[in-house]
Amino acid sequence: MDEAEDGFIFVPLGGTGEIGMNLNLYGCDGAWLAVDCGMGFSGPETPETEIILPDPGFIAQQREDLLGLVITHAHEDHIGGIARLWPQLRCPVYATPFAAAVIRRKLQETGLQREVPLHVIPPGGAFELGPFKLRYIRMTHSTPEAQALAITTAHGTVLHTGDWKFDAAPVIGEVSDEAALRALGDAGVLAIVSDSTNAMVEGHSGSELDVKKSFESFLPDLTGRVAITCFASNVARVASIIAAAEIAGRHIALVGRSLNNYITAAQEAGYLQDVPDFVPEEEIGGIPEDHLLLLVTGSQGEPRSAMARIAADTHRYAVLGDGDKAIFSSRTIPGNERAIFAVQDQLARRGVQVIVDGDEFVHVSGHPAREELRKLYKLVRPRYVIPTHGEWRHLSTQAALAQEAGIKTLLVEDGDVVLFTGNGPAVVDSVPTGRLAVDGQRVVPLKGGVLAARKRMLFNGVVVGSFAIDAKGLLHGLPRISAPGLLDELDGAQRLAFEREFQELLQDLAPALRQDEAAFADAARAGLRRIVGKPLGKRPLVDVHILRI
Repeated sequence: MDEAEDGFIFVPLGGTGEIGMNLNLYGCDGAWLAVDCGMGFSGPETPETEIILPDPGFIAQQREDLLGLVITHAHEDHIGGIARLWPQLRCPVYATPFAAAVIRRKLQETGLQREVPLHVIPPGGAFELGPFKLRYIRMTHSTPEAQALAITTAHGTVLHTGDWKFDAAPVIGEVSDEAALRALGDAGVLAIVSDSTNAMVEGHSGSELDVKKSFESFLPDLTGRVAITCFASNVARVASIIAAAEIAGRHIALVGRSLNNYITAAQEAGYLQDVPDFVPEEEIGGIPEDHLLLLVTGSQGEPRSAMARIAADTHRYAVLGDGDKAIFSSRTIPGNERAIFAVQDQLARRGVQVIVDGDEFVHVSGHPAREELRKLYKLVRPRYVIPTHGEWRHLSTQAALAQEAGIKTLLVEDGDVVLFTGNGPAVVDSVPTGRLAVDGQRVVPLKGGVLAARKRMLFNGVVVGSFAIDAKGLLHGLPRISAPGLLDELDGAQRLAFEREFQELLQDLAPALRQDEAAFADAARAGLRRIVGKPLGKRPLVDVHILRI
């Protein structure tokens, strides 16, 4: 890092080369700025956890030089890590009114609302943090107040786009500020650090107004109960669905805590002011089937989401059955396919008609397709484009598109240190990166001992041996072996044989070893692992419980 200490640098810690977990750093002359702090969903490769976070360890070690965390917009992949990671960062947070309202609720849930300095910046506002002159530029996205961030230092200007699109009729929120983008380009821009999610999609991402019109067209013809799931943070989509439900004569019930939180935050920021009263969950059963619309969380198949519980028929109030409709009004985040299909299959088994984009026009992306990227390049005219926010195929595709427009590009991944010089940006170093897992109220390393043990238990099971010894280390009674899911099918004689073999092993241990509890436990675990491992053909996690009498 020595080479970059006195310059202007960019360091992605999450969200570059992957979808979600956006965490980016900008450094200038020894000072640091963080942009976004998001979460991601676990995939099939990490079944031991549900939510993953970027590891902020690199910047946490120098947090005294971290001037602030600036938020571009209120989607979970950009703000979902704040409440859990802020204790490592301990810096002021800057956000627009809507994003601040959402963040405030997340901080309240973790008891941090009085600790975190949360500063509200108006959309399009400007502010300074040390050597960084910052300006928000209003952009259209699927949630209100999405902002690109112009970062100007003595070394030049970088435009960090956040998530964005060009949409002349966004339903909720402002259109992208093309005049501000053009003016920024006139002043000169070193590089655009750019959203790549839809770089493989030719044409235009589409308008939210068209989705609204589509819902208003087909929803009145549907019979039975209708449940629609979308991202809770997609306030524009929520507004479109509410408008269509009113035309269809359906009462709306919000099912899922995050929907209530986002809608309340939107109303605090001045949006969704004229929506009808929502039906409380406990009163859903009193609404006639043809007059009920459930707005539901769980578009990505999250196991504990409302839609997953409805599909499994375990939700306390919401029910779907034969002849009802379930509409998935969202895109599938890569890695979530299996979970989503499992929920949809459960619904179909219950006789529910599952409707996805393509069956009806129920979704447009909030990210720029290729024509919109080309338009941004023409407005801003950067010297370089650095693709972020996407997997490698998205990044490389945007790089090729920028090169077609005559713009130089630099492909990077999480941990790369990019130095902006007179000759353009270059990767000059790398820093450690990683992933953390949310484990209840804790944040633990994804590759650490806690989750490694849980993953081992998941695939190989767990075996626990319990036995009693006296002060001299002598065994009393027959040990017991429990192994849920491993020994359940053994008959009594087979289980007894295991326990007698374990008893003999413990009795054969040297007396001196039995006086040292830690050594005794280690030897007992090793023996129990040998006794059960070979017959089961597995390597289960083994532990012992010693009762001293």
